[in-house]
Amino acid sequence: MTLQSLTLGLLECDHARPEFLSIAGDYRDMFPALFHQIDPSIRFRFYDVVNGEFPRDPRECDAYLSTGSSFSVYDDEPWIHQLISFVQTLDQQEIPYIGVCFGHQMIGQALGGKVGKAPVGWCVGVHTFRVQEQREWMNPAREQFSLLMMCQDQVLELPPDTQVLASSDNCPNAMIQKGRHILGIQAHPEFPAAYDRALMELRIERIGAEKVRKGIESLNTPTDHLDFARWIVNFLSNLQESR
Repeated sequence: MTLQSLTLGLLECDHARPEFLSIAGDYRDMFPALFHQIDPSIRFRFYDVVNGEFPRDPRECDAYLSTGSSFSVYDDEPWIHQLISFVQTLDQQEIPYIGVCFGHQMIGQALGGKVGKAPVGWCVGVHTFRVQEQREWMNPAREQFSLLMMCQDQVLELPPDTQVLASSDNCPNAMIQKGRHILGIQAHPEFPAAYDRALMELRIERIGAEKVRKGIESLNTPTDHLDFARWIVNFLSNLQESR
């Protein structure tokens, strides 16, 4: 199998609010818009897991990507329990899984780590992460990279056999990897800045006015979302070539 035949299953753990759809569509629009700038041949298959729609067989797709969510991975929701079991199955069968924000935290929740409210509170706007471990698929190589964030939960304790690849002062376990098949990032490479801003303004009472002000100011900082998307494509390409 070549990357040109890759089918990526998007596990939709939430949806954009109707009033925000005019910014960049739903998450099933944002992720293809990002990855097709790197490789337009990637095919997407969508699973509305937040509404109970899951793959019938984990082999339906070559790899899976789990989106962010307004839920927490420790919420007592039937679809979250089902997603935990599904991620455990992917891990056992070594089927590639990419977790973004909530999907990143799902790695910790499903595979034996600990997820909870971050001591620093909300992380919003553009944040810069330091690369702790360089991997061959992290090409172009970078010592640091900047991405948008929108979270208050974080992976507080790593699952067994998981390594930290990048971190920041506010997010020690920002980018993690387990084996050769699981990768998580706490940030949002798929978000346009306008969408992150809309979420900050919507949640100003929850986040705090001063943190929102600084978060909006940070949106002037360029992000490395395309380089990060390239890393994910490289990560999946390496896995396909080894099979």
